[in-house]
Amino acid sequence: MGKKPENKPSVQINDADRELFRQAMQGTRPMQYDKIEPHRNPPRAQTVTQVTDIDQAEDTMSDELELTPLETADELLFVRSGIQHSVVKKLRKGQFPVEDELDLHGLRSEEARTLIAQFLSRAQQRQIRCVRIIHGKGYGSQTREPVLKNKVNSWLRQRTEVLAFCSARPADGGTGAIYLLLKR
Repeated sequence: MGKKPENKPSVQINDADRELFRQAMQGTRPMQYDKIEPHRNPPRAQTVTQVTDIDQAEDTMSDELELTPLETADELLFVRSGIQHSVVKKLRKGQFPVEDELDLHGLRSEEARTLIAQFLSRAQQRQIRCVRIIHGKGYGSQTREPVLKNKVNSWLRQRTEVLAFCSARPADGGTGAIYLLLKR
């Protein structure tokens, strides 16, 4: 037995109302609801739109951005405003092909910052979309804390070419590495 249609009150719309609605809607398009809440970055003193010099790129990665310190097992996630939820989901699942990789194991902060600036600059020049940065879990640091993980988390948030980043899948380094999505 099929369901009997419900008797809903019919709404009568006259031609004048229809025309008024059409005029009001002219030039509009449907809204998309697949956006995630934007991440609010703290104000920065300096904004870089195009990196042309490695020294200038390093200057955009300040240690003054204060974030809550992370533990070794904490997952990283950063998403710029306007990035679709489906893109972030794909990044977290490791579904973007990783086109280049940077391993920071054993490096000191200043060395790591220089290499990251060079790496991102080179990736921009080559129009690379997704890279992996291995920052490690911090077991080799003097304090056995994830020093580079915290620095990388802070530095990358300050780079305008970085659209999003998240901790990698366990097979790709887990919480000791990130997938990084870049502007082309």
